[in-house]
Amino acid sequence: MLGSVVGIALLLAGCAGGGDGSAGPPAGGAPAEPVLGSAQPQLSLELPEGGGPAAGVGPLSSGIDVSPILADGAARRTRIGLLLPLSGPKAPLGTALLNAAQLALFDARQTEVGLIVRDTKGTPAGAQAAAQSALAEGAALLVGPFFATSVAAAAPQARARQVAVIAFSNDPAVAGNGVYLMGLPPAAQVDRVVAYASKQGLRRFAVLAPRSRYGNAVVAALSAAVARNGAELTKVGFFDPAERDVSAAVRQISDYDQRRVALQRQKQSLEGRAQTDPEATEQLGRLKTLDTLGEPGFDAVLLPLGGIRLQTIAPLLPFYDVDPKKVRLLGTNLWDDVKLSREPSLIGGWFAAPPPGSWEGFRTRYLETYGTQPPRFSSLAYDATALAVLLMTRPEARGNPAAFATRQITQPSGFSGIDGILRFLPNGLAERGLAVMEMRRGELEVIDPAPQSFERLVN
Repeated sequence: MLGSVVGIALLLAGCAGGGDGSAGPPAGGAPAEPVLGSAQPQLSLELPEGGGPAAGVGPLSSGIDVSPILADGAARRTRIGLLLPLSGPKAPLGTALLNAAQLALFDARQTEVGLIVRDTKGTPAGAQAAAQSALAEGAALLVGPFFATSVAAAAPQARARQVAVIAFSNDPAVAGNGVYLMGLPPAAQVDRVVAYASKQGLRRFAVLAPRSRYGNAVVAALSAAVARNGAELTKVGFFDPAERDVSAAVRQISDYDQRRVALQRQKQSLEGRAQTDPEATEQLGRLKTLDTLGEPGFDAVLLPLGGIRLQTIAPLLPFYDVDPKKVRLLGTNLWDDVKLSREPSLIGGWFAAPPPGSWEGFRTRYLETYGTQPPRFSSLAYDATALAVLLMTRPEARGNPAAFATRQITQPSGFSGIDGILRFLPNGLAERGLAVMEMRRGELEVIDPAPQSFERLVN
């Protein structure tokens, strides 16, 4: 089966239905404060045994057609344009994506598809020029760019030639009309974890988010999700992502100052009666161990953050009297980093993310091939490239650019790839099957598995 070779496969026909479900590359992990419009650090993969590109092979330079050559010297009949930031400050991101795409092409072990790699320079103008160049070289599909602004710049070039684009952004504003997004939108992650938390009896939700476009999108998604699940959004807090000290925002969302005042008032009331009322004396003694009086007003709080920022904010919640034994911390796939499990205040937290089953195999293969650890988002490029190869090498589509027509890309049955199940909607957004994970000490544990087909999601 072709899918077992290239790492992505068509799901069985007849499995229809709905599904579950940020800027720049993270430095060694998930970005702390993503910007809506870039890919998510995610994905997994089960790679076949056997050889691969020579160990230690580095990325190819921009502008080089990396189409493999047949033994008789003939070039492949179908070319895929790969648009990546291979120079400028985002070059490490582009290098990782290119490495993963080369792995996918090698694993395909077929003779019909090659890559035309072009450098977007990480800018809209660069993306426009890269798209024009790849299309002039005969690209039947464009994979990339990464950033939403670059996708918006490249898309008109592709539409003019009726060529589809599979980009890495997660910004719905640039999707549709032939542009399909691999990135995982915040709403899908929020929907999944809120639905699970609601089934566990959590009814009152809060959120602390960066004051940014991404933060606003998360808050809007949470508001909609709690309404769908018959729950309540009781507290919304924002912080300035440019500020290092966000303790004021944590104090505000936890009602720490009001609860502390309530405690002082209660103590004063009891102190006036303590000399003549033994019960008041006993109550006063119990209050001496407290910092505040009452609860913060929510059962769960969503922290859509990652990296150092999450490790800084999470401990502030118990410091300002949000009891982790009573309040569940929730997250997005920015939590999908085992290094975060070293933070005690995150232990027991839940987050939604792509199923992790195949990531380790991909990580090992990438490390052996290129000598470096792959960033989590790098398998986006593997899946996108593998999907393009799969569509183009189906028997009815060999050598036919119509393989990338809307009806092929948006098959209701979807695809199964590194990141679990995936299907594109006609509006260009991706539906994915997400798992719910729990932060444990030293590990991330799946507590609610991702669906294996879209049929399960609709029935």
